[in-house]
Amino acid sequence: MPSVSSLQSMVRRGSNSNSTMNGLSKTSLDLEDTKRRHNAWKSRIHNFIQSPLPWRKINRQETNETSLLGESLETLLSQKCGQIAFRDFLKSEFCEENLDFWLACQEFKTSDSEEELTRRAASIYEEFIRAESPKQVNLDFYTREIISQSLQQPAPSCFVVAQKKIYSLMENGSFPRFIQSEQYKVLSEAVSKQRGLRKQRTALKIRSTGDLMQHDSKPISLQCER
Repeated sequence: MPSVSSLQSMVRRGSNSNSTMNGLSKTSLDLEDTKRRHNAWKSRIHNFIQSPLPWRKINRQETNETSLLGESLETLLSQKCGQIAFRDFLKSEFCEENLDFWLACQEFKTSDSEEELTRRAASIYEEFIRAESPKQVNLDFYTREIISQSLQQPAPSCFVVAQKKIYSLMENGSFPRFIQSEQYKVLSEAVSKQRGLRKQRTALKIRSTGDLMQHDSKPISLQCER
């Protein structure tokens, strides 16, 4: 039969074991709680960054405006002033026919009748594709031959391959040099000046609206014209 001292020792060991288990369980709960709060914070940060806040809209608008100044050839050619500046640069390199061909292909896609497609296709071929043509662009024989065979019944896509090849030549060759040119500098200054004038007009309009509201006791309803 165990003695009293043995029983007391067993009770102490059981108590210590329970304390250890309780400590481990508490630590595990603390870690889970910390992890849960960390994940919740990460989720809040992600939602904050992705939310369409006013300052994000403003920055996006400014980025779209400044992208004209050289982020991509596609953006440059989407603006009339960009086309003019880029063509002037290409002319200095004796290759303005590349842009002329690309623009002609863009216009060709808008043809809305077979008769117009045929007429424009023949015109583009004679001006840019045919050997010894006035503005012959740099295309391989196979591409020229495919276009030549499609002239009898041209589809809106008959110049797509050739257009992509010329676009690639401009994008990888002329465009990087254009970014370093005087034409690009003039374009950048013109766009910056135009943006400054637009902001000034907006500020004057806001100031004028404020003056009207101060001098008129009746509320003013500002509505966009439709």
